[in-house]
Amino acid sequence: MSAGASVLFDAPGPKARLRNTIYSAVVLIAVLAAVWMFYRGFADKGQFTAAKWKPFLDVEVWSTYLLPGLRGTVVAALLSIVFALVVGMVFGILRQSDHRIVRWVAGTIVEVARAIPVLILMIFLFAVFSDYQVFKSDDLALAAVVTALTIYNGSVIAEIVRAGIRSLPKGQTEAAVALGMRKSQLMRLILLPQAITAMLPALISQMVVALKDSALGYQITYVEIVRSGQQLGAAEQNTVPALMVIAVVMIALNSTLTLVATKLEGRLRARKRGKGGAAVVAADSIITDAAPGVDIGKAP
Repeated sequence: MSAGASVLFDAPGPKARLRNTIYSAVVLIAVLAAVWMFYRGFADKGQFTAAKWKPFLDVEVWSTYLLPGLRGTVVAALLSIVFALVVGMVFGILRQSDHRIVRWVAGTIVEVARAIPVLILMIFLFAVFSDYQVFKSDDLALAAVVTALTIYNGSVIAEIVRAGIRSLPKGQTEAAVALGMRKSQLMRLILLPQAITAMLPALISQMVVALKDSALGYQITYVEIVRSGQQLGAAEQNTVPALMVIAVVMIALNSTLTLVATKLEGRLRARKRGKGGAAVVAADSIITDAAPGVDIGKAP
């Protein structure tokens, strides 16, 4: 954090800077001490011996266990993220409907979906899909994982979309309605483009949650990276090192997803700032088309 002044806080003085430095040093020492304790605990149990880590240098170990598990995690996460974004957008917009019954039904579905734990939803869907043979036997676990993650994360994204739309100034909605724009035009041309940029950080966080929750699929025999790591640990008698490697892989996946999404957010915001003048012209043309008899360049 910068030591200079900002809108949120004043620049710290000499005593405050000294105090912050001391606090930072104490926290750093505590973290290093905790890491050392964990290291010594694992080392005393022989978890860092060469025999425990040698299997990870074998290509066959990666091709048999880790890479199939990584592929399963990525496939489930990507499918669930895409479907959850679609479901969340639809229900987030439905919750803004002018019809009370539509708002009530959409809100009830979202609240119920948010209240169900993802693991319970996966187990229930896996049992239903198995009993009624909805999918082929090889695809049952994947279908249950993707459906459960889509339902839960879609409901959360619906609330993010609703909050993003409601956070916009009401004057834009009132002006568009006064000029005769339909609700679909208002949502598609004015509200959603602005709301998407505003809610990108929350959407990024929810994508990371979906990626991490895909690991719950090991409970219903879905082959993902955590299950593969457990199988590798059982086969090579190195469960703790295998889980450490899995943790590093998951951290790398989450960091990559966050980095890509953050870069996309930055480009969208930069494009929005760079095209500010064009956006004003486009908005003027939209309003002029909605109300041909109104000259927006002149005061009434």
